[in-house]
Amino acid sequence: MSDEALEELRDHLHKAKLKSRLNMTALTRRSGLGRTTVSQAFSGRTVPSEATIIALAAALNLETGPLLELHRRSLRVDGNVEPERARSARSVRSQNAGLRNEDVEFETRYKAYLAERHGQLTVVGLDLRGPAQAYWPLDAAYLSLELAEQDHLWGVASHNSAQQRVERAEIALAGHQKALVRGLAGSGKTTLLQWLTYATTTGNVPATLSELRSSIAFFLPLRTFSRRGDLPQPEQFLNSVGCPISSAQPQGWADRVLASGRALILVDGLDEVPAKLRERTSTWLRELLSAYGRSRVIVTTRPNAVPNSWLQQLGFRELTVRPMTRTDVGVFVTRWHSAAKASASNEELRAHLDTLETQLRDKVRAKRDLALLTTTPLLCALVCALHRDRRGQLPNDRVELYSAALSMLLFRRDQEREVIAPEGVMLNEKESIQLLQKLAYWLIRNGQTELSKDTAEDLIEQALPGMPDVASQGTPNEILRHLVSRTGLLRVPTEDTVDFVHRTFQDFLGAKAAVESYDLPYIANQAHDEQWQDVVRMAVAHARPDERAKLLAALLRRADCEEEFTTRIRLLALACLQHATELSASIRSKVQEEADSLLPPRSAEEVQALVQVGPVVLDLLPPPDRLMPDEVEPTIATAQRIGGDAALAYLKYFNGLNDPAVLDALTQDWARFDAQEYVAEVLAPMRGPFTLVLVEEQQQAEAIASLNVTGMFYAGDFETTELATQKKARSIADLAVSSNDFVYHLDWLGNYRRLAELRLYGCPQLANLDGIKTTSLTHLTLEGLHPDLNIAPLRLLTSLKSLELETELGYRDLSELPIHNGLHSLSLGAHAFGAESIEGLSRWTGLKSLSLSVEQFSHHFVEILDMSQLRSLVLTDAAAPYAFEDMSEVPAFRQVNHVTVLAVNNALDVADIVRVFPSLHYIRLVAAGTGAEIDISPLSKLAGFQRISLQGFSIIHGAHLFTPEVITVSPRSRAH
Repeated sequence: MSDEALEELRDHLHKAKLKSRLNMTALTRRSGLGRTTVSQAFSGRTVPSEATIIALAAALNLETGPLLELHRRSLRVDGNVEPERARSARSVRSQNAGLRNEDVEFETRYKAYLAERHGQLTVVGLDLRGPAQAYWPLDAAYLSLELAEQDHLWGVASHNSAQQRVERAEIALAGHQKALVRGLAGSGKTTLLQWLTYATTTGNVPATLSELRSSIAFFLPLRTFSRRGDLPQPEQFLNSVGCPISSAQPQGWADRVLASGRALILVDGLDEVPAKLRERTSTWLRELLSAYGRSRVIVTTRPNAVPNSWLQQLGFRELTVRPMTRTDVGVFVTRWHSAAKASASNEELRAHLDTLETQLRDKVRAKRDLALLTTTPLLCALVCALHRDRRGQLPNDRVELYSAALSMLLFRRDQEREVIAPEGVMLNEKESIQLLQKLAYWLIRNGQTELSKDTAEDLIEQALPGMPDVASQGTPNEILRHLVSRTGLLRVPTEDTVDFVHRTFQDFLGAKAAVESYDLPYIANQAHDEQWQDVVRMAVAHARPDERAKLLAALLRRADCEEEFTTRIRLLALACLQHATELSASIRSKVQEEADSLLPPRSAEEVQALVQVGPVVLDLLPPPDRLMPDEVEPTIATAQRIGGDAALAYLKYFNGLNDPAVLDALTQDWARFDAQEYVAEVLAPMRGPFTLVLVEEQQQAEAIASLNVTGMFYAGDFETTELATQKKARSIADLAVSSNDFVYHLDWLGNYRRLAELRLYGCPQLANLDGIKTTSLTHLTLEGLHPDLNIAPLRLLTSLKSLELETELGYRDLSELPIHNGLHSLSLGAHAFGAESIEGLSRWTGLKSLSLSVEQFSHHFVEILDMSQLRSLVLTDAAAPYAFEDMSEVPAFRQVNHVTVLAVNNALDVADIVRVFPSLHYIRLVAAGTGAEIDISPLSKLAGFQRISLQGFSIIHGAHLFTPEVITVSPRSRAH
C-alpha cells in the first residue's frame, strides 16, 4: 500500500469538503454512503473502495479521474490482491451479461415511453392565452421539496426531544431503500414521484441519488386499483396503469427486474385507498417486499391517512413534505413567469410579465393572508395565474381564491379566448359547478377518489331533468366529455375512470353540494374523520349564517359527547371560524371558549395537537404580552414547529422580551427557518445573552456569530474541525455535544477558553478525555458514551464540582473513579454501574446535591448517611416495579430539605417521603405518564414546609390542605 498516495487522496477529500461547507452528516446523505464508510474514507487505516471514491467525488463535485488514480496507487497489487477497479469492472460486466437482449430492447422502449409520459408537468392555469402552455418540461419545472423526519436526540428537554430533520427530497431519500412520504393536498407528492420516474428514466438524477441511474421505474397510482378491488402483481404493473406497450414486455421481465434490485416502485396515494382496504394494501406491500426485498419503494399519502409508523415494521423511513418556504415560492413565481414570457408574443407583454412578477413577489412577502395560501405548488400556480388574469389584483382568502379559480377555469378562460363549444356543449359557470358538485359529493360520501365513467354519466343523467338547457345540448356521455376536456378540474386516469385533478377542488365543490342538499347533520357526523376535515371547513364557508351556527353547534355537541374525538373536533371547529364571515356571537364565543382548553398550549401534548392543525393556528396564538409564564415556551414551540413566514412573523413579536425563558425557547427548535433570516429578524433584536442555543446545521452555527451567546448545544454529526473553528468559542461557558458519531477526541476544547460546563450525550466514538486537561470545568456530563472510554484525565480536573454519569465505564465501583473527592453535586444514572451497587459513594462527604435511582438509594442508604452537607436529593426511576418496596428500611435523613422524585406512578406513598425526609421544605414530583394519581395530604404534617411542584398528574388529592402559593401544578389546569 502507498501511504503517500493514500494521504494525498484524503487531503483532496478534506479540502473539497471544507470548500463545500458540508458537515459529515450532510456529506453522508449526499453521497448515499453509510456513516462508518464516510468516516473511514477520511480517517480510516484502510483504502476506501472505488465505489466509495466515486460517490464522494459526486457529492463534493470533484473530477473522479485524479481521485481514482490516487486510489489505484494506494492499493497493494500483487498476486494475492485483485485491484478494486478490476473487481468493480468485472462485477459490472457480469451484471450486464445477465440481461437478455429482449429485455434490453424492451427497456429501451419502456424508458422512452416513461420519458414522454412523465416528461411534462401539468399546471392548472399556467397561461390563459394558450392550451399548450398548460404544460412545462418537468426537468425545468420541478421544484425540489423539503422533507422532514422526526429524529430523537440525547439530552434535549422533553417537549423539544423530537426534533425534525429537514432536507431537500433528493438528500432525504438518498441511501434509503424504503420511504413513506406524507404530505397535505397539493403539496407535490405526486409530482415528486413523477420527477423520480422521469429522472431515473433519463439518467438525469442528482449525485445524491446516483444509485438510481440504472433503475427501472414503476409508477403505480393506488386510486386506479382501489375501485377495482385488486392490487396488481408485477407482471400486471404496466397493464394496470394503461401502458400501451404492456403486451410487448418479455415473459417474466418484471420478475427479473424486481429480483435484480433494479426496480423503483413508486406507489402514489395511500390516502386514496378506502380506510377499510389500507391494511390490504399493507399486506400487498409486505408480500411484494418479501418476494423482492432488493427493490426500492417509495409510498405517498396524506398525513393522517394511516397511523404514525404504519409501515415501520417493513423498514420504511417516514418523511413529511414541508410547506413551501418563501424561497421556494420565489423560485416558483420566477419559473412561472419565465415560462409565460417564453411564449409571449412581443416585448411589451414580456415587460408586463416582469412587472407582475415583481409585484407578486412583494405581495407574497408582505401580505400574511397571501403567504398562507402559497404553501403548496398547486395554490402557488393558481395565485400566479389569477394575479396575471386579474392584472395584479388578488383574492384575500382560500375560499375566495377557489371561487375565483373556478370562475377562471370553468368559464372565463374559454370566453376570453373566444373558444365556443368545441365538443358541441357550452355550459355557463353555474351549470358546470352544479354538475361537478354532484360528482364531488358522490366521491366524498362514498369515500372514493375515483369513479367509473358509467357512474359519472348516471349522476349527470339524474341531474339533467332539472337542467333543461344542459340536457338539450347532448347526452350524459357528451356532457361528461366536455367537463373533462374544458374545465381543467377533471381527468381520465384510465380509460374507464374519472377523478378530480386535485382533492382540494373535490372537497370545495362537495362541501358546496352538501350545504345545498341540507346535509349539514351528515357532515357533522363525519367530522372525526381526517378525510372530511377540509369538507367541514369548506361547508362552514359555503353555509348561510344560521346553517353555519347549526353546523358548529353540532360539532361542539360531538366534542362534548365523544371523548376520543374531543380534541380533534374542537380544533376543527376553531379552524372553521376563519371561514365564518358572519356567525352568531354566542356560537363564536362557545367555540372560542372550548378552544381555550388548548390555547395557549401548556404542554407538549397540546403543542403536538395544535401543530397537527397547521398554519391556521398561528392566527389564534395570543400576543406575547397575554401569555402566562408557563405558556411562553409551548407557544413558541408551536410556532417553530409549524414554521414558515407566518410563524416567523409571529415569533418576531417576542422581540424585546429578554426574559431568559423566552431567549432559551427561541433558540431550541429553529431548524425549519432560514438560519440567517431567523437570526436577523428574531434573535438579533434581543440583547441576550443566549445561554443554550440548539445548533443542528453548520449554517446555524455560522449565523449566530453576531449574537451574545454563552452556551451551545450541538446536535448531530459535526466534525471536530467545525467545533474547533466556531467563531463564538471564546465566549462559550456551557457546551453540549449530542448524537455525534464523528467526535473521537476533545483536543479542540482548547479553543473554548471560558468553558465551565461540558455535556457529552451519545458520542460513541469518543476514545478519551485528554482534551479536558486544558480546561477548568466545574460541571461535566457523560451520557451514552463507549464503555471503554478512558476517563483517567479527570484525575487532574481539580476544578470539577458537579458530575453527571449515565454511561457504563470499566470500573468496579465508584471508589475507583479517577475523580477528586471535592465534588459538590453528583448525578448517577441507574445503569452507570448497575442498579445493584453504588459502593464508594461515601468518599464524597461534601456533596450538597445528589441524584440516583430510588433502588440505589433504598439499598445503599448507608453510603449517604454521613453526608452532613447534603441538602438536595433527586430520586429517579420511581415507576420501576417495587421501587419503593424497601423504603421502610431507610432511616430519616434530617439534613435533606429539597427532594425531587422522577417518573412517579400510582404506587408512590408520599407518607414514605415524609417519614424519610422530616425536614423537607420543597418537593417536586413528576408523573411517569398520563393518568397518574397522587395524594399529597401527608405533606401537610411537615413543619416549615414551603413549596410543592407537581408535573403531569391527572388527579391530585389533598391539594385543599395547602394555600395556592405553596402548590405549583403543570400543566396548569384549564379550570383556573
